[in-house]
Amino acid sequence: MKNGGGSAPDVPLISIVRDTLNDTEPENDRLRYVWMLTFTRPNLTKRLASAVPFFYQHVGNQRDVSGKPPRPIIDLANPKQQTWNRFFWMGMQHVFLDSYGLALKASTRTYRQNAADYRSGHVMQALSILDTFERLRARTRNENEMLALGERVGNPASTHAVTDAGPNPLSVLTPAFTPGEMLELRARLILSSQIFGGLASPDSFAETVTGRVAATVDNSGHNWELLRQRAEAEGLYFEPLAMPDGQATHALLWVAKSDLSADTNREFSKRFLNIADPWKDERLRNWNGYARVVYFDSENRPTSADTAGARKVEMIPLAIYGLDHPKIPALLIDFRHSLNPKKREMSRRALNDVAKNILSVSNFGNLPYFLGRKVYDFVTGRRGMDLNQPTRLQSYSELKLLLSFNSTIDPKLRDEIERRIQNVSLNPLNNDDEAEVQLAQQQYESLLDYAQRPDGLSAKIERDRRAEMVPFEHGRSARVFLGIANVLTFGRYVHRETATPELERRLETSRRLAYHTQFLNEVAKSSATTDVAWDMSKVTHSLQFLADEGSEAPTSAAKAAAEIFRKTSDAEARRLCLEALSKINSKTARAELLKIYEHEPQSDLRAEIAVRLRNAVASDARVKPAEARSVLNQLNQQ
Repeated sequence: MKNGGGSAPDVPLISIVRDTLNDTEPENDRLRYVWMLTFTRPNLTKRLASAVPFFYQHVGNQRDVSGKPPRPIIDLANPKQQTWNRFFWMGMQHVFLDSYGLALKASTRTYRQNAADYRSGHVMQALSILDTFERLRARTRNENEMLALGERVGNPASTHAVTDAGPNPLSVLTPAFTPGEMLELRARLILSSQIFGGLASPDSFAETVTGRVAATVDNSGHNWELLRQRAEAEGLYFEPLAMPDGQATHALLWVAKSDLSADTNREFSKRFLNIADPWKDERLRNWNGYARVVYFDSENRPTSADTAGARKVEMIPLAIYGLDHPKIPALLIDFRHSLNPKKREMSRRALNDVAKNILSVSNFGNLPYFLGRKVYDFVTGRRGMDLNQPTRLQSYSELKLLLSFNSTIDPKLRDEIERRIQNVSLNPLNNDDEAEVQLAQQQYESLLDYAQRPDGLSAKIERDRRAEMVPFEHGRSARVFLGIANVLTFGRYVHRETATPELERRLETSRRLAYHTQFLNEVAKSSATTDVAWDMSKVTHSLQFLADEGSEAPTSAAKAAAEIFRKTSDAEARRLCLEALSKINSKTARAELLKIYEHEPQSDLRAEIAVRLRNAVASDARVKPAEARSVLNQLNQQ
């Protein structure tokens, strides 16, 4: 992160460790821990304050982390653990803590909610950073392709158009992660906020990320137009605030000071705006807060001061809204009434706290409450009333990043916004921007020190590898009991195998298998012909690995190999698809082979497929007699 003023040094925000198994081969690498360096262990004062029911207030800043290594925000290699921990604490809350009186119940639930919101805010920031990086990298890649095309066709105009687009803050960076790794990073962070997200398989990564991107675009576009139309109808000025990639995530509303005197009797509708009438507000006519001067030409378009006929206008900020928010634009800052957005956010939190912590009612356990909430949410949403709306947590997190990334914002305005953001905070665990910068720098230094210690990060990763070997020695039932033991001991007991050359070889093979399976899934899901859209040398390389080592490949690998067989005309790739399905030899693989056999009546491979199917049902002791008879009967009928 770079300070918006541009003069301060870069501040590290995210650190990610990749376990390479001590070699340079990327196929057996695995991403492990993700640290959001502004996310820290709260001190005792903040913990106590966050456990006070109905205390929605910031309580100072934490500025020292005592040299301890930062706490990861997620373990990418063990996402299930977070899900089981969540269920464990939900059970502890309902079975034990809620039964020891209202005070303990309300305090523990309040603390857990604040802790969850604190973590979610930093997850949202991490996601925003990664999303921005990906959009910038995609835009840079497209611009480079356009530049190369212009050079190939000898069109100077095309070349000039690309190079004149302005500097790209990430254009000089070498991508640290492959597209597959970036997909995994973003998907796991998104899924970490869902109850069963840790149990999701890699097959759902693309759909998860695509769904979030689509929802973001839809919400931003809808709220942009809604807010712009309302601002124009009320005589106000609409200004979008964008991230470095040009994605507008927030918007500012302004009022011209000269208009306040001219339109004193103007009617004002606060629908969707949710701010007080500016036309009858004496404070605006005598405004002594932040204001800025802009210039408009004769057609009322923004221009520079040296333009002939430019008109000078003093603008006063009214409010900031979050555009990436469901239903309606979310009021984040009201420059005249600091408590206005806070009380709107509190309306949601207070209602939930009273219902769950005091009255013990929930959406699923109380039908009248569920129906009442649905009707209330529908009416307020339709009327544009910003009460009991979804939390602004994501919008505030993105706004903090925008202030850091967007260097075009006036430093005085940035300082004013940062101060007001902290005043709106409901969570005692939060820190202001200045404190978070200090924490990020301290935690980055602590993390570097931890990585260099012999008993630090390298030792932890080695223990993680030994825990990763458990499935090679224990079946599913045993692993369930080992997981329960881990949860019941609050994570202190972790079963690890003793590393041996055989287990290390199986670990490397397992990781390579996951790598090639993920790549083949991407190829299979592509709508285009495989030969045209993909480098066939990479495709055949992955298929060859499945053909050699795919006996323990998952169901998705068999489906991917079968789909690639149908989408390619490359003889070598089709042969390797059949070999891979034969090597996998699961029920799914045999079913896919049978489908290929039935849909290839004229193929030269038909006889070979029949032989492979007969050998498959004969060599696998797990095949049930009914399945074997069914496969052989279908082969004989053909």
